[in-house]
Amino acid sequence: MATQMKPQSVQEQVSDAEWALRVDLAAAYRLVAMHGWDDLIFTHLSVRVPGPEHHFLINPYNLMFEEITASSLVKIDVDGHPVMETPYLTNAAGFTIHSAIHMAREDAHAVIHLHTPHGQAVAAQAEGLMPITQTAMLIRDELAYHHYEGVATDLEERERLVADLGTKSAMILRNHGTLTVGETVAEAFIKMYFLERACEAQCLALAGGTALLNHPPQGTPEKAANQGRAGLKLVGNMLAWPALLRKLDRADASFRD
Repeated sequence: MATQMKPQSVQEQVSDAEWALRVDLAAAYRLVAMHGWDDLIFTHLSVRVPGPEHHFLINPYNLMFEEITASSLVKIDVDGHPVMETPYLTNAAGFTIHSAIHMAREDAHAVIHLHTPHGQAVAAQAEGLMPITQTAMLIRDELAYHHYEGVATDLEERERLVADLGTKSAMILRNHGTLTVGETVAEAFIKMYFLERACEAQCLALAGGTALLNHPPQGTPEKAANQGRAGLKLVGNMLAWPALLRKLDRADASFRD
């Protein structure tokens, strides 16, 4: 049986700050795979590397998400080209969405983009995400929408994508998938968790038909949105993320290599 060769560690070649980001981003890739949100080798999670060079970390294009480690992540420039020697393939075109958001939003240090069945299903529904579950209400106020323009390889689409996102931290890409941004990998991941769970619950609820839906009382979605705005960042960074890292360590700590 063929096995994935362990990548040579790059920890001694990068700053402590970059290494910490590499570990967090590798963990996020493993967690995406663990939750069944991956799409073979497609879609991306990225994070900005501290410094004036506008460098970013992203997945090798030829690895499954459960294979990704801190050392195998590729450091690229704003055009998606490697800036460190790497044995791995890169997908410059796949960085189109990420580069647009990273460069336009100073607070968008981490960007996560997925193609899950539930996310795509809600992206294909005219009403988008409905405030019919607590999870949806907590994230919905942070949600923007962007109309589908084909596979995201057109650099001219970046301006429209950024304009549609505005100051929001989550997005449904119509007929395409989901996206979240955060000041940390943890924040982006927790927001994606809420968005994906909300999409999954909506698909299950709609299976019974819209006539059977129970809509919350007037004013409740707005109240929940305010609660989510204040709580998701705190809970994500300080509570949920450390717990998720412990879960990964128990399952397979090789993401730290």
